[in-house]
Amino acid sequence: MLKYAMALLFSLLAALPASAEQVQKAGKYNVHYAAFGSTFITPEIARTYDITRSRYVGLVNITVIDTSLPGDETHAVAIEIQGTARNLLGNIKELTFKEIREGTAIYYIAEVNHRNEETFTFDISVSNSQGLKSELSFKQKFFVD
Repeated sequence: MLKYAMALLFSLLAALPASAEQVQKAGKYNVHYAAFGSTFITPEIARTYDITRSRYVGLVNITVIDTSLPGDETHAVAIEIQGTARNLLGNIKELTFKEIREGTAIYYIAEVNHRNEETFTFDISVSNSQGLKSELSFKQKFFVD
């Protein structure tokens, strides 16, 4: 399964240019977030994690890292997460996040159906029992490729 975690991580990172990484600091935590087209992941990864791979489906990826722990390893933490996607017309879609755990990696992935050149504002809340409570908001425009 570690092979799949590394493949998922590589797929998610390869899907985004280095400058596209977005991080919000919340106390001792870094909340990493990104949105991109689901066709950027491989068919194998999509099958493994039951992710819809389509030109009309975008993915929202959230992971939270505890930066207070020592060592060079990243320390992903489990969270409670909820969110919405609002398009420019004001239509709101509730996001359903799926937790993916592989080794020490923990990702939260949600799918959002879209049209070509549709822009969404994502409003997401993350929390845990160790004091994390953070809201983030970001925009992403999706294209049909």
